[in-house]
Amino acid sequence: MISIDQEQDAAWRLRNEPIDIGGREELLVELIGALARARPLTSNRYNRTIQSFVRRGLPWLSKGQVQAVYRDLCEAGYLTFDPDLRAHLQMKPMRTQSGVSTVTVLTKPYPCPGQCVFCPTDIRMPKSYLHDEPGARRAERHNFDPYDQTASRLQALEAIGHPTEKIELLILGGTWSSYRRDYQEWFVKRCFDAMNGFDSTTLAEAQTANAIGRRRNVGLVVETRQDRIDIDELRWFRTLGVTKVQVGIQSLDERVLALNKRGHDVQSTRDAFRLLRLGGFKIHGHWMANLLGATIEGDIEDFGRLWSDPAIRPDELKIYPCMLVSNAELYDYWQRGEYTPYTEDEVVDVLAACKAQVPRYVRLSRVVRDFPTTNVVAGNKKTNSRQLAQEKLHEQGTPCRCIRCREVRRKAIRFEDLELRDLIYHTDATTEHFLSFETLDDYPTADRLAGFLRLSLPDRSLPHPLPELDDHAMIREVHVYGPALNLGDDSRGEAQHIGLGTQLVDRAKQIAREAGFRHIAVISAIGTREYYARLGFELNGLYMTCALD
Repeated sequence: MISIDQEQDAAWRLRNEPIDIGGREELLVELIGALARARPLTSNRYNRTIQSFVRRGLPWLSKGQVQAVYRDLCEAGYLTFDPDLRAHLQMKPMRTQSGVSTVTVLTKPYPCPGQCVFCPTDIRMPKSYLHDEPGARRAERHNFDPYDQTASRLQALEAIGHPTEKIELLILGGTWSSYRRDYQEWFVKRCFDAMNGFDSTTLAEAQTANAIGRRRNVGLVVETRQDRIDIDELRWFRTLGVTKVQVGIQSLDERVLALNKRGHDVQSTRDAFRLLRLGGFKIHGHWMANLLGATIEGDIEDFGRLWSDPAIRPDELKIYPCMLVSNAELYDYWQRGEYTPYTEDEVVDVLAACKAQVPRYVRLSRVVRDFPTTNVVAGNKKTNSRQLAQEKLHEQGTPCRCIRCREVRRKAIRFEDLELRDLIYHTDATTEHFLSFETLDDYPTADRLAGFLRLSLPDRSLPHPLPELDDHAMIREVHVYGPALNLGDDSRGEAQHIGLGTQLVDRAKQIAREAGFRHIAVISAIGTREYYARLGFELNGLYMTCALD
């Protein structure tokens, strides 16, 4: 008997089999022209166009096959390559329009130290993941092997026309810090091996190869709990190459945390965020609405504490309204009448009220968990809650100003249409400068973000947890938006590769120097070391550093 996964693999191979263009060049050139005129290239327009050419004798082509045909026609001299047309023909262009290609892999199922009542438990999956989530199904299909997962995602991205030379690697699955360190090291090494395209003997060897390789890791993300973070864990993260850490805040209400058996208090989150920030890591928090014991008014107030409490203030955030599933302990509370999920309208109201509070230095990366709605027992099942909340905010005249909502994406921009801004805010241990290139107020699309840099100036009256970073300012993130470009590609109006990153780093050095710091460090990913070396930084232990004359 053929399994569903085998059928899916066979279907994927069929959709992406190479097409022989021999003898059909003129008809295929005509097809590319017809698709180029179908703007925007929605699924309906794509299907109608392909169908019209099927009637003329062509096979049905997937978007991955169209990309391959376009490349072959250009190489054979029938067409002149146009990167704008390649982007137009891409399948799922959102995946790389933030400047990098994201590859997500899952760790194997493993016990989690948490006992949270809202968390689903599926013995086939890492804690908090469901068997039929898209990423989980892919991971299980590859037996949770890190090499196979990474390689298959790279192959899939390339098949649908996305560049894969700048890879942000997300390692998800339960609590990363609870896994054995030998497993963690092996897992990361095998991911790097897949990006490199060959096996290395050690993690350090794989990292050295990746620093100058074709597919470079420009960000490495893990998820863990705040009560597992200490100075030793920071050093281990950096040894692996980690640059961003996802942490489940869930709530800043002590009563709600206790009712949901979260297993830590609010101070644990404050302490962890202080260490992460001083260590240069990007902090990606998760916050949940509609937990056991929460109310709509209380949730909106609690969300505000994320920004009013100087010890919190994450750089990125996922909002996860609690979704009731049958394999979570919370299901028993619901059956006893002790828990009531918010209605769909109430969820949208909460999301809109929360999004209106998000500061400009924060990227709201996700709103609502990506659970298949067939698993949701009661409450919100809408998958477009983010869109509905956005519409509600626009009706109120208060659109969300988070980073994600302001990215330039595929908009062509000129340097003269941008200005450099400096948003300053304070945490319990640092002064933060959010340096950004944004479109001018009189630009046709005002308030668009082309690139930014996060600069942390530690409070030098406090001892630094990492002595080697004493008297160092810290660059925690540099990100330039627009469609991902391959290394060395020239910009044709995209924000990438027009020198914004260099200017942001130069301005960060100037601010640090004026603040009295003698050195500046950057938490470089393995694949961005060469970039920072060109800007005057040298690898110095776990960080790249530069003297400020």
